[in-house]
Amino acid sequence: MVRIGVISVQGDVSEHLISAKKAMEDFGIVGEVVAVRRLKDIEGVDALIIPGGESTTISRIMKREGLMDRIRELHEERDIPIMGTCAGCIILAKEVRDGEVDGLKLMDMRVRRNAFGRQRESFETSVEVEGFDSPFHAVFIRAPIIEAIWGRCRAIAKLNDRIVGAVDGRKIALTFHPELTSDYRFHRMFLEMI
Repeated sequence: MVRIGVISVQGDVSEHLISAKKAMEDFGIVGEVVAVRRLKDIEGVDALIIPGGESTTISRIMKREGLMDRIRELHEERDIPIMGTCAGCIILAKEVRDGEVDGLKLMDMRVRRNAFGRQRESFETSVEVEGFDSPFHAVFIRAPIIEAIWGRCRAIAKLNDRIVGAVDGRKIALTFHPELTSDYRFHRMFLEMI
């Protein structure tokens, strides 16, 4: 049985809990999706989702609760799959511009926060994704941009030649919100990493 944990300290937590469960059902995967708020909640998870929200707040709470150190340990012990969306993308990055985010630093990439502007500049558009047979309808809300990648990290989604999705081993970073759509292809990609 697969156990997916969703970091549930702030942000669009319920949307990820629902989307991950729906994706598991759609793809015939037996398991559960659990909210991870405290250190004890993370034990036994096979993979993690770090949601969108406010990256500074999420990272501070994760650090205070001991989740940052434990996730790094799980990365070292068994390269646990992690998907980070929007703020989660920022938390996964080795380098962050425009903000004081003390993240996990697990992906070889540099991210710039709020690259598309403020809340009123949020938008939806189609994005071409490597390996998908049709474009993905992406929701960008105060979205970051992936400015640079190196090492094993590779771009999987671009918008006007700007990187909006990347994979580094068993880590997926998306600058947009797949959980706000009914298209579960990114969740499937994530589940296939387990």
